[in-house]
Amino acid sequence: MDLARATTAEAAASLPGDDLVDADVVMDRGLDLPAPPEEVWPWLVQLGKRRAGWYLPRAVERFVPSSRRALRRVDPALLAHEVGDVIPDWGGRDATFTLAAIEPPRLLLYTSRRGRTDLTWCLLLRPAGDGSRLHLRLRLGPVRRRRLAEVVGGAFDALTVAGMGAGLRERLQD
Repeated sequence: MDLARATTAEAAASLPGDDLVDADVVMDRGLDLPAPPEEVWPWLVQLGKRRAGWYLPRAVERFVPSSRRALRRVDPALLAHEVGDVIPDWGGRDATFTLAAIEPPRLLLYTSRRGRTDLTWCLLLRPAGDGSRLHLRLRLGPVRRRRLAEVVGGAFDALTVAGMGAGLRERLQD
């Protein structure tokens, strides 16, 4: 499985939403995808709990109850997505993301608050060769246990984004 590593240039770049959270922890990930941004975009827009889910590859999803598996198709009903939309998240019973910015087919920016920690999650899509490059940035602040968030949270983030990337690649190639 690809480790979803961001390039040095991606990690150093300024992204939309960077000014919204005074971050103690920043996690950058990057994925190469085998389709142009216009084909990838609908898959990103429909992401989320009670939407299309969080994509995983078939080899992993077979261990997930069928009711919790992500869609393997684009659902036109999930493509209407506007600033202010609130999407449930798996981060707890009351965890949600709020769409703060959308610029088809290149940018989704979400905000959230988890306890006393604010966060932004930016998904930036750009053309790359015959496909696309997806840069994901998660910013968290304030964070009480910074090292724990960086190590444990970073490992969990890397694993989930790598799984999502592998599942998204499968869907784009089906």
